[in-house]
Amino acid sequence: MGKPDTRQVDREIQKTTRKLEAVRRGEMWPLTSSERRAVLGALASGSYRVLRGKSTTRAENRVESTSNAAETRLTAELTALHMERQRIVNEAAAAKAAKKSSGWW
Repeated sequence: MGKPDTRQVDREIQKTTRKLEAVRRGEMWPLTSSERRAVLGALASGSYRVLRGKSTTRAENRVESTSNAAETRLTAELTALHMERQRIVNEAAAAKAAKKSSGWW
């Protein structure tokens, strides 16, 4: 038996890592549609309040909390993908050990 086939999971791990880094940089593309709506709504209300000469603290807090929620979601996805990769590797190792133990000697 060769190495366990983890290419697909590795690709997903890389993709999720890129998304997480983008969220940390403040980019919008990795956000889900509901998160995007929340950020855009907060930006709109914040800009309206700026025009009226009022405080934008609430809008800033909404943007920050949405960003934190997206970061938490992506971190959980990344953890789950790492666990899935480890499960695949462990299954391959167990299969290899079983094959060796059932050998002729």
